[in-house]
Amino acid sequence: MDARTDLGRTGEDAAERLYRTNGFCIVERNYRCKAGEIDLVVRRGPLVVFCEVKARRSDRWGEPSEAVHYAKQARLRRLAAAWLADRRPGSVDIRFDVVGVIVRRDRIEVRHIPDAF
Repeated sequence: MDARTDLGRTGEDAAERLYRTNGFCIVERNYRCKAGEIDLVVRRGPLVVFCEVKARRSDRWGEPSEAVHYAKQARLRRLAAAWLADRRPGSVDIRFDVVGVIVRRDRIEVRHIPDAF
């Protein structure tokens, strides 16, 4: 596995821990379809959250969450529609979150933006 894959996995692990700590169940990780990939799909009661995780080694070029621009948001909405059509979870509320993770040598910083867009 390369360093970039390791970084992404570390970020997703940190986001997963954050959601579990807050009472969410992990429904799916790395859902893939022809339109792309959703990092995390989590659920707590009727609320289904589609989460984009951005991990970086520093904030030198800004917060990781700043990389979730309009085009990425639009793609995540399309992916969420595909997931809902594929998995048919019934009547649910949906939310789009972004979790920015900075993986430093001595610590991991997690910044959660609920209802980001």
